[in-house]
Amino acid sequence: MRRPYIAGNWKMNLDRRRSLELVSALRDRLTGFDRADVAVCPPAVYLEEVVRALSGSNVKVGAQNVCDRDEGAFTGEVSAAMLRDVGATLTIVGHSERRHVYGETDALVNAKVERALACGLEVILCVGETLEERRAGQTEAVVDRQLTEGLKHVLAADMARVTIAYEPVWAIGTGETATPGQAGEVHDFLRRRLADLHGAEVAVDTRIQYGGSVKPGNASELMAVPDVDGALVGGASLDADSFLRIVEFDRS
Repeated sequence: MRRPYIAGNWKMNLDRRRSLELVSALRDRLTGFDRADVAVCPPAVYLEEVVRALSGSNVKVGAQNVCDRDEGAFTGEVSAAMLRDVGATLTIVGHSERRHVYGETDALVNAKVERALACGLEVILCVGETLEERRAGQTEAVVDRQLTEGLKHVLAADMARVTIAYEPVWAIGTGETATPGQAGEVHDFLRRRLADLHGAEVAVDTRIQYGGSVKPGNASELMAVPDVDGALVGGASLDADSFLRIVEFDRS
């Protein structure tokens, strides 16, 4: 059975004090917790301090984005090597806000995936359709393209460090959530496409998170779906009690 993986994406929220208060609460409550893998992805300016605060705990720390280049004249960017240097072990790539607000293409997302993996980071690769694309019956075509292009040139041997996050754009920050049936259909499709791309073993082992207005009230129902292996949590990860209620839910 795939081990559940719950990651909190803080986006551009919290200041230094509140960030450290949050991770202190998580560290206290999750000491010895072994029912799921847990990660937090704070804003880049707080990464090193959050890493330090969680040192020795079982909570991973990751970045929300990464540059597709190793170094050079790329003002404002942060490379995968820099993330590793401050102690991050993973990065989110291709989040819908990067795609739709900042115009990141499938090719750029793929380049970021490649650089992150090459530098030893784990990757959470996000895919998902807009409301217009869903209404037009294009959900599978969209997530297929994003998955296939995002994983281009990625070897089967590297897939152990890749998690897929299905996050329907229409459900992010809107209060709307895909029903368990809708989520299950897309997760099942993505797993079948992973089998086509990398074989049945990789498809079975790869974790596919759901992201999109996940909160304590709907997390258990969503994660009870067979192909949903955890959650990429946005707003609910900014409050320790809320995030912990999602993390600590008994899935046995």
